[in-house]
Amino acid sequence: MNNHKSWRDLVLKWLQENVSDHRLQHILGVEQTCIDLASCHQIDPIQAGKAGLLHDLAKFFPPKKLLRIAKKNKIAIDPICKNNPHLIHADISAIVAQKEFAIADPEILEAIANHTLGNPQMSKLSCIVFIADAIEPNRGNKPELEALRNIATQNLYKCTWQTSDYALKHLINSQKTIHPRTILTRNWALKKTKKKKS
Repeated sequence: MNNHKSWRDLVLKWLQENVSDHRLQHILGVEQTCIDLASCHQIDPIQAGKAGLLHDLAKFFPPKKLLRIAKKNKIAIDPICKNNPHLIHADISAIVAQKEFAIADPEILEAIANHTLGNPQMSKLSCIVFIADAIEPNRGNKPELEALRNIATQNLYKCTWQTSDYALKHLINSQKTIHPRTILTRNWALKKTKKKKS
């Protein structure tokens, strides 16, 4: 456990130098929410906490740097991501987690890479990080968020679907580009929720 503590201290030091204080508070909120949700859904809380702590490593990388790292690591960039490079900060955060902090667990890396746009067929760990990013306490206490927090402890797929809906409404209201992966994630999670009911 001491090893984990010293590893976490290293990550926190790196984050203090590379993200804003406001973003760090968000990251710590996501980390704790991941740990809490992991215990509700029989997922390893240390694994979930690591994914939460590392999910936004590249959040403040400039667009050119994001695109450069993506190219170097052979990450496919579609036209939407090319025009909105911040959308690939999740994929780049997974690369930074691997290189800076020796993360080799494919599930953790996948959860980090999927936290922004989601992905159909996500693992439970990926669903947890995707949800935690939206519902962590620093996001506020709007009724929709409180409802999502309640569902998150009970049904991960239902919450992934409704978190996708929440994100899509926000993107539409803000007149922002919607990436097809968010819609595919929503449809996949909705289908899984309905299958469970039948």
